[in-house]
Amino acid sequence: MNSANSPEGHHKVLIVGGGSAGLTLAARLRRSGLPDVAVLEPSDSHYYQPLWTLVGGGRAPQRASVRPQSRVMPKGVTWIRGAAAAVDPAAQRVTTESGRVLGYDYLVMAPGLQLNFDLVSGLPQTLGERGVSSNYRYDLAPRTWEFIRGLRSGTALFTMPAGPVKCAGAPQKIAYLAADWWRSQGVLDRIRVILVLPTATMFSQPDWAKVLTGIAAGYGIEVRLESQLTEVDGDARRAMIADARAGTKEEIGYDIMHVTPPQSAPDWVKASPLADPASPFGYVRADKHTLRHPEWPNVFALGDVASLPTSKTGAAIRKQSPVVAANLLAAMHGGGTKSYDGYTSCPLVTSRNRLLLAEFNYDLERTPSIPFIDTLKPRRDMYLLKRYGLPALYWQGMLKGRA
Repeated sequence: MNSANSPEGHHKVLIVGGGSAGLTLAARLRRSGLPDVAVLEPSDSHYYQPLWTLVGGGRAPQRASVRPQSRVMPKGVTWIRGAAAAVDPAAQRVTTESGRVLGYDYLVMAPGLQLNFDLVSGLPQTLGERGVSSNYRYDLAPRTWEFIRGLRSGTALFTMPAGPVKCAGAPQKIAYLAADWWRSQGVLDRIRVILVLPTATMFSQPDWAKVLTGIAAGYGIEVRLESQLTEVDGDARRAMIADARAGTKEEIGYDIMHVTPPQSAPDWVKASPLADPASPFGYVRADKHTLRHPEWPNVFALGDVASLPTSKTGAAIRKQSPVVAANLLAAMHGGGTKSYDGYTSCPLVTSRNRLLLAEFNYDLERTPSIPFIDTLKPRRDMYLLKRYGLPALYWQGMLKGRA
């Protein structure tokens, strides 16, 4: 048996996480000819999470968002089935939950985020029951649609926590999908819809913030800015909402509630030397242009776990992965490097068949991929892109290192 100080396996490149970021990068590195790439990932299933909003809104089947991990793992990549528990960048070792020690020459951190439902008092006990659901979990997204479809009158509450979350637009997209459904059923005027946001505006980019303010008003949605959910009483169907501006708390009765949980880096990442001390959420430090760790030059980070001042989306990963691939190869062999400008994209579903495609960079400048269309107007063609085009691009392009 190997001692704790002896690695049981050593790889040129070890990627922690086999989600969108990890597999997209692994595929690019293999296509570049790099022979020894390993991915540490415990799950047997791979999820296309952006589809879960549409599942929760009754616009896509749950099964369309999942495939076996074995089918999407890039050919030639070593899949280590396990979960990381610790990293020692000085010794260049990663330890798994089973106690296995893995050595590396280069490390890429891409384990994604941790959902912290337990940070809202009373939430774990009622999640999935009594009208409370969340599209941030595969098993719960269909429950969201059940609750929305069954509501004919009452109060519907949609919440977003403070701090970075996966796809910052998702907490309000489900509110628009629900409101549009209720309008189509002729019951919207009997439902009080409340959207609770921790931010001072509807969206970080001001152009789309203005548009979304109008969309919410068009549905009659009450928007509570600089507010967040702090407590749930599932038996009584009561929620406590804290208003940071007023310094007050209000108890609101609800019939259904969609909750976006507080999110952070995984606990083991927070406790590691790689975590950004300036981030209360424990994300991995990374230069915002090179995605390289400033203290450990053989460590890179991309995707949701990276401490970058941009929205955490799949579109951001699509732009980050070629940068990490190029810069990692340059660190090994020399050659040209690339720079990431903070590009991200939020496909903001505003109804059951319309979408705003918000694309911007670190400076919040609009960076449209299709410059000849008006992306400040909800469009049906952009909805079709979200529902059918982007999933195809993901499965056939990104995960194969081609897009």
